Amino acid sequence: MRLTAIFMQVPEGYIAFVEELPGANTQGDTLEEARENLCEAVALVLEANRELAEESLVGQTVIREPFDSGMP
Repeated sequence: MRLTAIFMQVPEGYIAFVEELPGANTQGDTLEEARENLCEAVALVLEANRELAEESLVGQTVIREPFDSGMP
């Protein structure tokens, strides 16, 4: 699966977000800094979502397995 990063130049530098992942947004003084910060933002959103899911599943029997969306 490929996600779409959006970068917009603003007077202060760049803002960035991932279209398909609400909450994954950031900013940077340069385009490169915004790109680096966006990678970190995506990782933080995924980690937070994983923790929320784990909390909601406490005490339940579940099957966990790797997932590949199969989308290009």
